[in-house]
Amino acid sequence: MSTEDGQLIRANTVLPARRRDIELHTADGLCLVGELALPLERDPVATLVTLHPLPTHGGFMDSHILKKASYRLPALAGIAVLRFNTRGTTSPRGTSQGTFHDARDERFDVAAAIEFARVADDPPLPNRWLLGWSFGTDLALMYGNDPAVAGAILLSPPLKFTKPEHLQRWAGSGKPLVALVPELDDYLRPDEAVRRFSGIPQTRVVGVEGAKHLWVGESYVRRALDEIVATVSPGAAPLPTSWNGEVVGGPG
Repeated sequence: MSTEDGQLIRANTVLPARRRDIELHTADGLCLVGELALPLERDPVATLVTLHPLPTHGGFMDSHILKKASYRLPALAGIAVLRFNTRGTTSPRGTSQGTFHDARDERFDVAAAIEFARVADDPPLPNRWLLGWSFGTDLALMYGNDPAVAGAILLSPPLKFTKPEHLQRWAGSGKPLVALVPELDDYLRPDEAVRRFSGIPQTRVVGVEGAKHLWVGESYVRRALDEIVATVSPGAAPLPTSWNGEVVGGPG
């Protein structure tokens, strides 16, 4: 399907980008597999270091919002998207070494991803933000308060592993947090999220009407991606819903 402004961007549309497989090396000696998606013909204006949902419940680097961010944001917003499998997690890209460790040794995984983005120079990866989803939000809150990180965006934060001291450290850092909380979430809903994050004055809680924990449905994906882009590169939001160039894959 096309519009006057080009082809409609559908759920599986893949827009042009420079995509390359990457490996992350952790301080405890593991190799983690991932992918970096970059704008095709320019350096990125911002970088998302993504942290996927719980691998014991099907989460991996291809969890759909993270994958769609990598499909769309380099082309539509000039944003680099780094995705990877945490320890012991498998996707079509491969399996990261190690085994799932209940959000403990995953601290090394988060540190390796942040360090990869920090030292990158071909091209540089500026304005680095963590984008966590579900379990990934716990990893961001627990281990992502790093000098190389500008802030964090939290999709469906359950606050399952996060302790009060982690929230206190974020509050002390002054770094922004944006929590996108589905109205119908299974674990934490908007009103409760406002209360739980009240100790971090720089947190913005965005309740998303009708959405559920897994953000199923293209309208909810678009809402999430718009909020993400509005946070890290405000001039690029809202995202266009059509594309007037070639597409790499998926229905046009």
